[in-house]
Amino acid sequence: MDLIVNEPTVAYKKRHFSVEEYLEMEKASQEKHEYFQGEIFAMSGASTNHNEIFTNLFVEIGNNLRGKKCRPFGSDMRMQIPTNGLFTYPDISIYCNNAKQSEADSESFIEPTVIIEILSPSTKNYDRGHKFELYKDIPTLKEYILIDSESVMVEAFYLNDKQQWALKKHKEISHTLQFISMGFEVALIDIYSRVKLNKE
Repeated sequence: MDLIVNEPTVAYKKRHFSVEEYLEMEKASQEKHEYFQGEIFAMSGASTNHNEIFTNLFVEIGNNLRGKKCRPFGSDMRMQIPTNGLFTYPDISIYCNNAKQSEADSESFIEPTVIIEILSPSTKNYDRGHKFELYKDIPTLKEYILIDSESVMVEAFYLNDKQQWALKKHKEISHTLQFISMGFEVALIDIYSRVKLNKE
């Protein structure tokens, strides 16, 4: 998900909005916005690299989950975290045993098992930092995966048996990304197919 700057940019200079006001404004908006603690934050469109990575990975995940209890959804799927109030649109989220609707809104969903964010220069600090801290409040979340859109770099965070987040980095195109909770893996060469990477 590409935000305008390192931290989300407030979209409306006004008093704090209620959840109901945010949801009504979002229904009428052609752009997507995040909502957190009464503030509404603008989001921007994605780059070509971002879209290539999304398409590649979404197809791979969909093929591996065909006929299983878990399903992937793209960035039009709004997610809420009831414990901290965040509404956002992960690039890819995987829900198991049917996506559960939020009590606040029938078009927002809660409790994904996996979240994937495709990083851009403007989002990577936010996605690695504050946003990950908010995502940790999701009781069902088992994997959080960050994919750089300009170079080969995948950071995969897994919730281990001690309920601690363990990081595994992949910097080589020959590596394979494991979806441990899903029981399959995807080669980085397939994730980065047709992506124009920076030359080092």
